[in-house]
Amino acid sequence: MSQRPAGRHVTLPEPLQPFGLYVPAVRTGNLVFLSGAGPVRSDGTLVTGRVGTGGGDLSPALARDAARLAGLRLLAALRAELGDLDRVERVVKLLGFVRCTPDFAGQPAVVDGCSELLVEVLGEAGRGARSAVGVAALPFGIPVEIEAVVQVGE
Repeated sequence: MSQRPAGRHVTLPEPLQPFGLYVPAVRTGNLVFLSGAGPVRSDGTLVTGRVGTGGGDLSPALARDAARLAGLRLLAALRAELGDLDRVERVVKLLGFVRCTPDFAGQPAVVDGCSELLVEVLGEAGRGARSAVGVAALPFGIPVEIEAVVQVGE
């Protein structure tokens, strides 16, 4: 068993039921593909807004916090699929979508909110390849949606 950092004891929310016709996680071989997760507060409400100047109503710092909430949802779905997180060998890939104004170029800093959580919980196994993309719209007006591919052991 690998050594995990103290943050491994972050309290994870209960997994959410999908908002559409999909499953939260699909395992094939030693990979788990996690569906896109958005920022849901502990009271069940969604974080909404768009980051950037000239029409944005959410600061980059608040969008980063939203990315952390999305990361908690990813970890909750992963735990539900595996039973616990001890079988995680590494995060292979994160793909983060940031709802933003056309002039905003800070998508990587926003998605760092999720990446930092994964490293906090999983140690270096939480650091994987990553893309951060700006988009005009996301479901329900959320500011960030993140999906992941995770390698797991038996």
